[in-house]
Amino acid sequence: MPDFPIAITFALPTESSELRRQLCETRDEGDFILGKIDGHTVAIAHTGVGAQHGSAQLEALLHRTRPRAVISSGFAGAVASDLRVGDLIFAKNFSDRELLMAAQRILSERTPRTVKLFTSTSIVDSLSERNQVAGASGAAAVDMETGSIFEICKGHGIPLLSVRAISDTPTEPLPAPPGVLFDIQNQRTSYRRLVSYLVAHPTAIPRLIRFGREINGVRAKLTEAIVILVHAL
Repeated sequence: MPDFPIAITFALPTESSELRRQLCETRDEGDFILGKIDGHTVAIAHTGVGAQHGSAQLEALLHRTRPRAVISSGFAGAVASDLRVGDLIFAKNFSDRELLMAAQRILSERTPRTVKLFTSTSIVDSLSERNQVAGASGAAAVDMETGSIFEICKGHGIPLLSVRAISDTPTEPLPAPPGVLFDIQNQRTSYRRLVSYLVAHPTAIPRLIRFGREINGVRAKLTEAIVILVHAL
């Protein structure tokens, strides 16, 4: 097992798919994937959506690879009105100070925003929910995993950098209700539920197609940023 790789966590394989395509010398270790990006060893783990799902995978990753740093990555929803789909953000409240300063310098040309990130126990989508999170927490964006990842890394004494890309905003919300798009309990999309929704709401189909295209761009932008960070850190 290589010593001191950089570990990268995502909630779902759909978020890491482009990064995984860039790996060479890959090896599936069960709880994580080990590989190299231009000679730099990385370990990629998928924690699932929600804090309660990924602790076992993350603990296995930390114990078996003993990374020198962890990057918590993936998509996040904006609750602040000045964030746009595709914006890169660093979570200042969940990131190691030295790692954050280095990452800000490394990605300065890509103008990432450094904001407070709120970790929610449920998917936040409606305008009222977004406003409630923003008002109560002072956060600019929301996810469902980073808070838990931060606590586990803190317990192991491993520095964490939280970098995410905005997938939806108050003015560009999800194209269908969260429960239709993803079943958190079963950690998958119920395509029967999705098809039933689209049959009943055909006007949602163009929004869903547009959202899929936008996510491809968001994923590409996030992947590019992570590759740059892996090289420089």
